[in-house]
Amino acid sequence: MILQALVQHYEDLIAQNLIAPPGWNQVKVSYALELDEQGTLLRVASIQENVVKGSKTVLMPRIMELPAPVKRTMGIAANFLCDNTAYILGFAGKGNPKRARECFAACKALHEQLLSGVNTPTAKALLAFFRCWDPEQAAGHPAIQDGISGIQAGANLVFRFHGAFIHDDPAVRQAWQAHYDTDSGGPTMICLVTGQETSIEAVHPAIKGVQGAQSSGAALVSFNAPAFCSYGKEQNLNAPTGKYAAFAYTSALNHLLADRNHLYRLGDTTVACWAEGGEPAFQDAFGAFTFGAQCSYTETELRNMVGTLLRGNPVLFDETLLDPNRPFYILGLAPNAARLSVRFFLRNSFGGFLENVRKHYGRLNIVKPSFDKFDTLPLWKLLGETVNQNSKDKAASPNMTGAVLRSVLLDEPYPVTLLHGALLRIRAEREITRGRAAILKAYYLKRPHPDIPKEVLTVSLNPDSTNIPYTLGRLFSVLEAVQSSANPGINATIKDRYFNAASSTPGHIFPILLNLSQKHLRKLDNGLRIYYERQITELTGVLSETFPPRLNLPQQGAFQLGYYHQTQKRYEKKEETKYV
Repeated sequence: MILQALVQHYEDLIAQNLIAPPGWNQVKVSYALELDEQGTLLRVASIQENVVKGSKTVLMPRIMELPAPVKRTMGIAANFLCDNTAYILGFAGKGNPKRARECFAACKALHEQLLSGVNTPTAKALLAFFRCWDPEQAAGHPAIQDGISGIQAGANLVFRFHGAFIHDDPAVRQAWQAHYDTDSGGPTMICLVTGQETSIEAVHPAIKGVQGAQSSGAALVSFNAPAFCSYGKEQNLNAPTGKYAAFAYTSALNHLLADRNHLYRLGDTTVACWAEGGEPAFQDAFGAFTFGAQCSYTETELRNMVGTLLRGNPVLFDETLLDPNRPFYILGLAPNAARLSVRFFLRNSFGGFLENVRKHYGRLNIVKPSFDKFDTLPLWKLLGETVNQNSKDKAASPNMTGAVLRSVLLDEPYPVTLLHGALLRIRAEREITRGRAAILKAYYLKRPHPDIPKEVLTVSLNPDSTNIPYTLGRLFSVLEAVQSSANPGINATIKDRYFNAASSTPGHIFPILLNLSQKHLRKLDNGLRIYYERQITELTGVLSETFPPRLNLPQQGAFQLGYYHQTQKRYEKKEETKYV
């Protein structure tokens, strides 16, 4: 299913001329070797481009359409027209000189094989270069000395003849295409992706761009041990994929992973998404609504568009008509040594995914502090609530990240690791932020529990709730306010010393806190004292004469929500008073 969807995406991109045709690929190139008619190397020219990254401008390799590179393992395999210094020049730098000479010999043989029948001056100059070049003298060649530091870094090289790139010569391109189309290499079998009888690829092209994976590329389909094989088949013959399908799915996936505007990273999971048809506007809209990516519309405009889509009506987004019924795909990949792990692969209509995300935001909706500028909590910020922000590594648990995103996109219950992560930070920091309160609310709305009823899972304070743990949380917030009013600028409040104990064993702590509050109340003027006494009397009236000795985990969640709601109500009152 994954490979079929990627092959279809490749064909959609081909139809829009957005991707290289079969046999060709986008390759990063840093240098061009200038040749004359006799194949003499005249100079090494940098073709890198200035790219703005943040506040800096840096030199980056140029992306060029070149013959598709081979996937290398431990053996020697040359590429056509573009490769590193070992293959093109036989130059190893600090590497193995013997292996570099063998690489050059393989590259020379490949070019002799493909270009021997091409009679253009360009092809003749290239063949003359391979015939006259001496790898033993490469390091001392005057043309290489100028750029030796960059060349030694393993950069890719191409050839240029009379100011034009050799890979742009029509006859040379035709020679490569004919070779690619006729080079079978593998046995003929039924391709599991296309259903056609075709030559099967034993080793698929590498996938690049997944965070944490090998920079040289990793495999999505791979068999590397006898235990994974059957019926005497080796490597990817156990999952027969035709040459075209292998090229198509890897090209489409590499295209998605190279598109940084539509690629998202959560923990160790790299998330790519696309719509059937290949229009990027679907990715733009989905990224803006789900991941908080920047777009040309305000949050209000975006929410209105999503509302229109969820009513089944198309919407014009950046001059593209978004159809809510268009099939949409989301793929989550994680590194696994030289291979890739599929965290999830989801297929739904575009509107279906947006509806599930909208429900998720609805569950997260909770009163926020005045300084919080986020109208909705994006996933990266939500996951950050489970991490100690003072630690060096601020990434959330990789397994939890994938599970949370899957829960959001499929409208399933949230993983218990999300709840435990938020509770751990609350206990460690004694701080209930908007995000942590939102996690408590959303988790129990999706996983109902009798000890934390819906009457406490509200957006803002529910003054009519008679839930005991919720009321205890509210009372704790009021007692904290009394202490702060009686001791302005106090460094540590009762929250710093008693919060965790009060939320788990209120029967032991609250008598102490109420006795302490009487001493604080005596320090206040009459009006403020009466104001707080009225609140304390109202809340203690909801409680029984004895406080519960213990609260279980859901009841502690109700306590924490009560504290958060009451605290935000208190700050809201202060803001109102400030502007009266």
